[in-house]
Amino acid sequence: MKHSYITAALLIGLIAALVVGTELLGIRLYDRIVTNLLISLVLVIGLQTFMGNSGLLSFAHIGFMGFGAYTSAVLTIPAQMKGMALPDLYGFMTAVEVSPLLAMLVAGIVAAIVAAIVAYPLMRLSDAAAVITSFALLVVLYTVMNNWSAFTNGPRTLFGLPKTTTLPMAAIVAALVVVVALVFKESRTGKLLRASREDEVAAAALGADIPKLRWKAFVLAAFIAGVGGALWGHFITSFAPKSFYLKETFLVITMLVIGGANTVTGAVAGAILVTFAYEGLRSLEGTLNATAAGAGQVVGLTEIVLAIAMIAFMILRPGGLFPTREIGHILARMRRKKETSA
Repeated sequence: MKHSYITAALLIGLIAALVVGTELLGIRLYDRIVTNLLISLVLVIGLQTFMGNSGLLSFAHIGFMGFGAYTSAVLTIPAQMKGMALPDLYGFMTAVEVSPLLAMLVAGIVAAIVAAIVAYPLMRLSDAAAVITSFALLVVLYTVMNNWSAFTNGPRTLFGLPKTTTLPMAAIVAALVVVVALVFKESRTGKLLRASREDEVAAAALGADIPKLRWKAFVLAAFIAGVGGALWGHFITSFAPKSFYLKETFLVITMLVIGGANTVTGAVAGAILVTFAYEGLRSLEGTLNATAAGAGQVVGLTEIVLAIAMIAFMILRPGGLFPTREIGHILARMRRKKETSA
């Protein structure tokens, strides 16, 4: 447990360093990039709480982010704007307006409730069947968002959210999520779930209720995704259902795979590395297009490079940058070796 305290301190310190460095630079573009990075970090850690402990890939994570974003939007768009932003909204909700912080909490709860209702039967599945059904669940969630006009404005862009997500707020939420993920990992549920990941038959023989353990982790991951969606919604202020589908799913999974799905440290490292790579590649793509001068436009360079990077990591380092041990454990082990050799 001591290693978890060290890990939490180091990861929160890294988040604080990113925020302080960005504030000192005072460049608006960097502020936007780091805020977006911290929101991505929340989403990636949320996915890690389920995927890293259960060993099952979940495509549905971004769908719960969408439910969180729309829930927070409905609760915070000013009443006088709801007639324009959501013309088909149910009458009893038109006058509802709460603070963004309360809406963020409600968004996480709504996402968790939806996950709790739909996910339990799916938690009995493993391997390819679990992956396929999680993708099917993403399609269901996307279809609901795309067609529930009263709540989401259908496939059209929803606008009018107050811009309340700041860099410090995103940092505080990211730090809290780091702590939650580490506490869950060291809890009895987390340890039993990882045991089932390593050997499902042996864990079941010891009395582990594997579907229930997976269900708890899935609901927690959905709650974090809902909070992350609300955080993102109040940062971007306008969005459509297509913002919560395949492209975003691929990006979050890439961050987790490159960083290391089995560790919270890997989730943080992957989010930071891929975000900076993504922004750098987008800038390069824009520069190439600006100087192409009739040679044709460069399209999709960012996605292609990230896809190749993920393939390379899966081949050369399938466990990611931090495959099995948190940074606190690694540093403690290095210190012991140094003391022994001295």
